Amino acid sequence: MNKQDLAIRVADATGLARADAARAIDALLDTITDALSRGEEVRLVGFGNFVAGQRKASTGRNPRTGEPMDLAASVIPKFRVGRNLKDACNSDA
Repeated sequence: MNKQDLAIRVADATGLARADAARAIDALLDTITDALSRGEEVRLVGFGNFVAGQRKASTGRNPRTGEPMDLAASVIPKFRVGRNLKDACNSDA
């Protein structure tokens, strides 16, 4: 499923126009992105949590040459699945 398919399903489920559903999805994603860029956590109870994690600086290897290279510390987005989502994915139905 891509974002357009998601917008169609949201529109059908809510009665919104497809364009309005697409704007709502874009606004949701932008809000989550902005919160993570500020270091905030986004909690959607039962679905999961979006968090900004820290990756330490490390030494890696250039895959082409095999030479060591320094990898800078960075912030990476992470998603921790909630119980309801996990249970829905593992149900027999």
